[in-house]
Amino acid sequence: QVQLVESGGGLVQPGGSLRLSCAASGRILSINAMGWYRQAPGKQRELVAKITGGGSTNYADSVKGRFTISRDNAKNTVYLHMNSLKPEDTAVYYCNADVRVLAADRHLRDYDYWGQGTQVTVSS
Repeated sequence: QVQLVESGGGLVQPGGSLRLSCAASGRILSINAMGWYRQAPGKQRELVAKITGGGSTNYADSVKGRFTISRDNAKNTVYLHMNSLKPEDTAVYYCNADVRVLAADRHLRDYDYWGQGTQVTVSS
């Protein structure tokens, strides 16, 4: 019913920048929080940044001051602007959204959705 499609990953040199995008589509009534997570090889998935429907944000300590999360509610899209990238930022980045839908039982329900992931590699 709801799909999240990420784009913008790739290979970048240390110190470089990338912008990730994630567009949500489907039978969406509204989107609450949206966020970005990442998972490096051999490590658990971790929160990178999150933004509420009202625009409040929080970041992992490791990315504060370098990454900025933003959203365009009209487009159901969340962005992650990544600056001063480091090799330790290398990971698969996943978009997450808490979406309100009208369920089959005609009740409003909130569901958690994930994108397919996009690879970010920081290397010289």
